[in-house]
Amino acid sequence: MNTHLQTNYKMSQEKKQNNIAFVIGASSVGTLIEWYDFYIFGMLATIISKQFFPANAGTAALLSTLAIFAAGFIVRPFGALVFGRLGDLIGRKHTFLLTLILMGGSTFAIGLVPGYATIGWAAPILVLILRLLQGLALGGEYGGAATYVAEHAPAGQRGFWTSWIQTTATLGLFLALGIIILIRSNQGVEKFSAEWGGWRYPFWISILLVGVSILIRMRMSESPMFTKLKSEGKTSTNPLKESFGQKRNFKMVLLALFGAVMGQGVVWYTGQFYAQSFIETVCKIEFIQSRNIMLVAILMATPCFVLFGWLSDKVGRKWIMLFGMLAAVFTYRPIYQQFLTISSVQNRADKIDLTKTVASAVKVKTDEKDANKIFVTQNFDTAYTDGAVFKYTKTDTLVLGATYNALVSIDSLNPSLIVSKSAKPNVVIEKILGNSDYWSMIWLVFIQIVYVTMVYGPIAAFLVEMFPTKIRYTSMSLPYHIGNGVFGGLVPFLGTLIVEFTKTAENPKGDSLAGLWYPIGVAAVCFIIGLIYLNNKMDKNVMD
Repeated sequence: MNTHLQTNYKMSQEKKQNNIAFVIGASSVGTLIEWYDFYIFGMLATIISKQFFPANAGTAALLSTLAIFAAGFIVRPFGALVFGRLGDLIGRKHTFLLTLILMGGSTFAIGLVPGYATIGWAAPILVLILRLLQGLALGGEYGGAATYVAEHAPAGQRGFWTSWIQTTATLGLFLALGIIILIRSNQGVEKFSAEWGGWRYPFWISILLVGVSILIRMRMSESPMFTKLKSEGKTSTNPLKESFGQKRNFKMVLLALFGAVMGQGVVWYTGQFYAQSFIETVCKIEFIQSRNIMLVAILMATPCFVLFGWLSDKVGRKWIMLFGMLAAVFTYRPIYQQFLTISSVQNRADKIDLTKTVASAVKVKTDEKDANKIFVTQNFDTAYTDGAVFKYTKTDTLVLGATYNALVSIDSLNPSLIVSKSAKPNVVIEKILGNSDYWSMIWLVFIQIVYVTMVYGPIAAFLVEMFPTKIRYTSMSLPYHIGNGVFGGLVPFLGTLIVEFTKTAENPKGDSLAGLWYPIGVAAVCFIIGLIYLNNKMDKNVMD
């Protein structure tokens, strides 16, 4: 009899583990795809700014693109309210199935919008509308997936199981980077960056990924906790009122936001988005190599999500999250200063390899729109003994006094024809690092992503345990998406804007590290509030 009972118990445990494994897989694949959809826009921001805004807009176009990117984050709390309410009223499964369809459709449509050169200002307006729809959908996705997994997870293992959902955001970023690198490597820079070039393919590919995820999610059953509440007639009739109208629960919403999620959001977006933007636009690291730095660092650090989720089941969520914030506060500026040092030209004067340093022949090309304007371009490749190559493309703009409509060599230009010459040549820098510096960059990004895993790995279990089942979807979604969507999502835009404010006539480049004060300040405030008010005790029973 005892043997029979042990066998039944063992089979029951195996079935439970298999069930939770399917729940994790089904929830994760959809969430991963939604993050992928959201990230490809950020990964391609530099190209998108040139396609959907006037060609001569310069930094203003990049800032506008980052603002559109940020708009998708800012609207996420509204998505949390809309879909969180639906999730608490009709169930977790159907709600995040709906968000997946909305997200995938919006992403696919962005890839179909013609550029500014074709439809003018209608292009950025359409992209903005689609980004807002993306943000609304993502606002309902994460809360549903995290709640669904947590309500299936055994007590005492909630941090471990929900941490698998946390990996999807980083893996979505990894997938986005991988696909972009693959397409660009096959097409080359010009073809990839053209109006209907390869940069659109990642948007189109998303519709295939969404289709697969929908088929998987259709097989999912409803959360057992929500099913029990519904069968007992105890589901909330007004989730918004109960979540934010009751003083005790509203206080928990505020504590979750300002004591945990606000800091988690800025650490997350600094470590992955701001780091990539800084490496590419400030350090001027070549496109493929900058993406590879992020890919390798992400791949190395991703297991730490599960590690810290598991650890939070043993020692509590609070101290792991707070230590990640504190480490970020004290090390961000030294890390980014090291980025600048590694990529600095001034530190390399004694490493120039003259035997491999070359200058190309001068090329002269007539402007397609103005026959009297020509561009004189020359490439300089400076090689270094450590294997690095810094590539400079210098372009002078000449305005001629007579009609000039042909491709010519520099020698055939008559100096007397030149009416004006650009006061400051346009110089584009692209740096390829040597092996040692390349791995140093990866290590510095890896450290930042470890901070991300510390603050993000335990956060789902932490939020689930703060709120009662009948209003959990709504209550946890709002602080999460304000913390990540508003405080975190604004990191790339505000960081870039702060640096712009530091630029002066005496210092036209400004303070490259000034943008870090925003995430450092937010993380510091969140650390202090969390230190004072957060409880490290874990709630074993989440059926209350």
